[in-house]
Amino acid sequence: MTLIATISLFIGTRDAWTRAMLVHPPVAGVISACYAGILVCGVLALAVRGRRALVRVDAAVLVLAVALVLCAFWLNHIGTDEGVLTEQAASEITHGHAIYGQPWPWLFGTADSGLTKTMSGGADYTYGYPPLTALLAAPVHALLHTPAAATLVTTGALLAGTVALWLLLPVPWRSAATAVCLGFGILPGYARSGYPSIVALALLVPVVVRWPATGAGGRLGRSGVLRAVCLGAACAAQQLAWFLAPFLLIGLYAVRRGELGARPAAAVLARFTGVAALTWAAVNAYFAAQGFSAWLHGLLLPLTQKAILHGQGLMGISYYFTAGSSRLDYYSYASQLLLVGLLAATFLFVRRLGPALTVLPWLSFYLATRSQDGYFLMMTPLWLAAAATVPASSLARAWQPRIPGLTGRPAKAALAVALLVPALLCTVVAAGSAPPLRMALTPRFTGGSHPSVTSVTVRAANTTGTALSPHFASRLGQGASDWWTITAGPATLAPHGTAVYVVRPEGGHHALPSSRREHMYLIAVTGTPMTISTAPVEAPAPQGS
Repeated sequence: MTLIATISLFIGTRDAWTRAMLVHPPVAGVISACYAGILVCGVLALAVRGRRALVRVDAAVLVLAVALVLCAFWLNHIGTDEGVLTEQAASEITHGHAIYGQPWPWLFGTADSGLTKTMSGGADYTYGYPPLTALLAAPVHALLHTPAAATLVTTGALLAGTVALWLLLPVPWRSAATAVCLGFGILPGYARSGYPSIVALALLVPVVVRWPATGAGGRLGRSGVLRAVCLGAACAAQQLAWFLAPFLLIGLYAVRRGELGARPAAAVLARFTGVAALTWAAVNAYFAAQGFSAWLHGLLLPLTQKAILHGQGLMGISYYFTAGSSRLDYYSYASQLLLVGLLAATFLFVRRLGPALTVLPWLSFYLATRSQDGYFLMMTPLWLAAAATVPASSLARAWQPRIPGLTGRPAKAALAVALLVPALLCTVVAAGSAPPLRMALTPRFTGGSHPSVTSVTVRAANTTGTALSPHFASRLGQGASDWWTITAGPATLAPHGTAVYVVRPEGGHHALPSSRREHMYLIAVTGTPMTISTAPVEAPAPQGS
């Protein structure tokens, strides 16, 4: 494990060194010294004898990983959309201003600051996360006067969470924490981008490590109270923690009921939940008092905004591989039903599913309309924490409800599958539905050897019984462009109606793919109901053909 962690430090290090040589050679010198350290640690990992000596090597690998993360942060700490929003929120807090319900469109003028577009043809310019990360960044912003306060907080949180996980894990597993949190390079990238979920991850580490021990003997104790405070704070940092919390509570109740009985277990769970809820409320109280409606809307925004499709999940069937779907909402229904089904399965079969409790919540995101891999991988250190500290034996006596007539593995497997069938059916409906608009495109191009699209005339036929208000964009590969401007055509297309639209790309032209193997598509989306229709933009024939 020590050797694997050592090798993982090579990932991304050359790119950082190359960039440092261009913009900050002293940092490149530090990275070169880290290369020497990696080589030495590789030798020591294979050569030392004795557990104590190997622990020292593990610690050296961790120090090298921290140094490389700090070098990468020094080279790039601008932040993407979540980072710049959190930075602006921190600035507003220091000036006593509200952070929810306030649009900040000027933050998204650079290519590095991604913008979340919505299916209604707009975009979200407001802060849509719980306030803890912005609260932590506010004093940093006030003291250092740096635009990197948010990314400094998230990077610091990642390093603190990594060290905490390293110390809490059994000794043979410690280098795995170094590799998963820092060595692979994925989480440091999110931290440098200012993602509040990194703060939530760091706070969840002490909650998840040996979680079945929480409330043992009917007493929370200092350890249990600390876990509850960390859970509440994590929920006040980013919404991903909300999805893990009910699984943890179900598992905790089952373990304590198996040990103590129903009433004492419920009392332990109530105290634990109460401390977590009070912590969450304490962090949010000021912002809720500033404007309750705006605060609540901001917290729920990622769940209600109807962001444009994106990700690696099943919604790609309708977005990437077919001409669209008139029932995209069913992907959302499927995601919600899968989450409920997994919660029910955990409640019924906690002895079997308890060790995987930190992985189960993220399965539901695979069916969502927004199924980016970040939702899966940002909490992977918690998978490691559970694997190392929650053996199946710790759940052997956990309580499970007895269902009359449900005996034997085949019957239990059938019940588990039945809990997931509603989600599967909704997915089939979403993926199998035809696109609502039948579109015929007539594009106009500029001349020359590298033509661009200047406008597209779209003859659109609404095949549904619902009025639709389409918004147009182009797609090249996996992401959609900025919204195209409708210069002609009705705002709303009547049921079973036909209309002609003329749409123009932002800036007046859009370059065609340079390779004949790449394809450009025009998409038409609607927010209510959520639909998408796709048609290829055929490139002009090469001159002389």
